[in-house]
Amino acid sequence: MHDNGNHDPGATMPHVSRETGPDGWSVGRRAPVPDPRVASGQTEAVTAAGDGPGTAPRVPLAVPFSSPEGGAGTAVPGRPDVAERPPAPAPRPQPAPSTDRVDVAPPRPAQPRIDTPTVAPEVTPEEAVTDTDAYVSRETHSRDEDDPPLAMEALRAVQILNPSGEVTMPRPDHTRIMCVANQKGGVGKTTTTVNLAVALALHGNRVLVVDLDPQGNASTGLNVPHHAGIPDVYDCLIDNVPLSDVAQAVEGIPNLWCVPATIDLAGAEIELVSVVARESRLSRAIAAHPATFDYVFIDCPPSLGLLTVNALVAAQEVLIPIQCEYYALEGLNQLINNINLVRQHLNPTLDVSTILLTMYDRRTRLADAVEQDVRNHFGDKVLRAVIPRNVRVSEAPSYGQSVMTYDPGSRGATSYFEAAQEIAERGVKGGKA
Repeated sequence: MHDNGNHDPGATMPHVSRETGPDGWSVGRRAPVPDPRVASGQTEAVTAAGDGPGTAPRVPLAVPFSSPEGGAGTAVPGRPDVAERPPAPAPRPQPAPSTDRVDVAPPRPAQPRIDTPTVAPEVTPEEAVTDTDAYVSRETHSRDEDDPPLAMEALRAVQILNPSGEVTMPRPDHTRIMCVANQKGGVGKTTTTVNLAVALALHGNRVLVVDLDPQGNASTGLNVPHHAGIPDVYDCLIDNVPLSDVAQAVEGIPNLWCVPATIDLAGAEIELVSVVARESRLSRAIAAHPATFDYVFIDCPPSLGLLTVNALVAAQEVLIPIQCEYYALEGLNQLINNINLVRQHLNPTLDVSTILLTMYDRRTRLADAVEQDVRNHFGDKVLRAVIPRNVRVSEAPSYGQSVMTYDPGSRGATSYFEAAQEIAERGVKGGKA
């Protein structure tokens, strides 16, 4: 069929792409311009040349040929490089169905799937709060765990240091004189005295610390000078110097004073032997102090000599630090016997009011066994707060500070703060005050 402008109804319309216009050309391109030679009947020239302006050459009928690969195809005359796709193979004949009857269960019709929304049961606010048996995943964090560790440590530091001075611990109605005693060394007597005194002083209590140990460790922990030539507690015991002339204010800690101890105190054990009323020398010195204190802590040496007896006579309460080891329990019985002797002959009001567990290591069964034995024997006298092993507690004296000011966010500072708060609350509630 020649493209002479006549429309053949029987001709099949070529496939038109979606991207072409109705005339077979791409959308957006200019329509072909008819060749004047076609209009004049010069169709052979147009067919042979195929280079009319704006027209495509007429392609003659294709003839069959054999492809080099061996397959049959059709080639366009004059265009050996253009080949048409071979026709699709005829479908294979299907075998006739067998006439034998086979009982096969008919397929079950597919049931339409209906997705019904799941409605959660209604829970009232009361049930949500009081339901204690609800399952809680291990990955569920508590409210405290949601906060970063540094934020929690900073919060504890602010609570312990109390920079605003607004938070105060309960103050007793009279002076509480506490003797920190244990004849076994290394159980934390001096550390307990220093940290409890600082914690109470930071929260509105007037505290006096009397260093009765010739080593002078309490003076070191409070950064109070105690070298030779400094007036100390020895002058009060031997030369009757007023305690107010010897006490020094602790730098950086308001409402806290310390009576230092020098090496001269080591000779007081011998010199007090011939002194009249040698057991009550310290008691009279404290009573003659003109100022009024809420707490007086006496740090005793690791012995049961005259210095410790002076402390037991001057005190009203005894605070016994117990290390969570077997040796600490072995010497505790002897200390209780000496306290009973002092109560019978020298100080009837003396009482063991507080037991504090120190150097507690939660990784050992021995610590748990010692704690259970102490709590079973002394009952409510044992503080709920337990002082763990913490390197910050040991580092603080090397900087002339207590752990409360050296690292207030550490576990050691937090434990001593809880112990001081518990002691203050017991005194106000009418315990052993």
